[in-house]
Amino acid sequence: MKLLKIIPRILWKALFMLNFIFSLIILYPLFYILLSKKEWFSKAFRLKKIWSRWLFIVPGIITKVKYITPANKLPQPAVYCANHASYLDVIAGYLIIPNYFVSMGKKELDKVPLFRRFFKEMNILVDRKSITGSHKAFIRAGQEIDKGNSIFLFPEGGILSNTGKLHNFKNGAFKLAIEKQVSVIPITFLNNWKIFQNGVLTRTYGQPGISKVVVHEPISTLGMTANDLVSLRTRVHDIIQNELNNYNSKYENR
Repeated sequence: MKLLKIIPRILWKALFMLNFIFSLIILYPLFYILLSKKEWFSKAFRLKKIWSRWLFIVPGIITKVKYITPANKLPQPAVYCANHASYLDVIAGYLIIPNYFVSMGKKELDKVPLFRRFFKEMNILVDRKSITGSHKAFIRAGQEIDKGNSIFLFPEGGILSNTGKLHNFKNGAFKLAIEKQVSVIPITFLNNWKIFQNGVLTRTYGQPGISKVVVHEPISTLGMTANDLVSLRTRVHDIIQNELNNYNSKYENR
């Protein structure tokens, strides 16, 4: 009986990965061209949205988004802060955030040849083990905001749980938002980890489903100073944690 549950998960994850590789090979020439000039980055961004839709549709993932503030009224630029418990979160970001944004990812992605192209100039790699590297990423993020571009990141610093548990936030996102006086927009990915769970292939979830997301109301940082950093960080963490708690309590009571 246990084997009957494991086999479909493995087959579905295999389908997901094959679709990822196949679609990237098909689109890579276009990405290579569009990422060769900064003035084409907006077109590369639109192509990423198309690719993200492709990555979800083929394996049977549907996105359901609840916007507390209408999508067309979200401020630009802003700092989008989301919880992170599944690789699907990265893909979903391109489906739910309407305006152009620059994403921040871990430096290890630079070791992946195909991904290196994405992060060379368009997005930002963060070396969290280096104070100097983190500072450079912070400066670059500030420059993008000065250009009018939003930043999308995961303040937990990576996938730290395969059960959807929310971990403590790092300060960088909130320091950036306060320094640039732009809004912070919390995002809660409710159940991506239940669709594509991080971990050993034979012991983790892998199945089609509905990716449920909440894009919360923007939090203005106008007038805030460094003294407000902790309270802002706590407020965003609480918003996401409460949304997860509400969702999980409803799910468990079914």
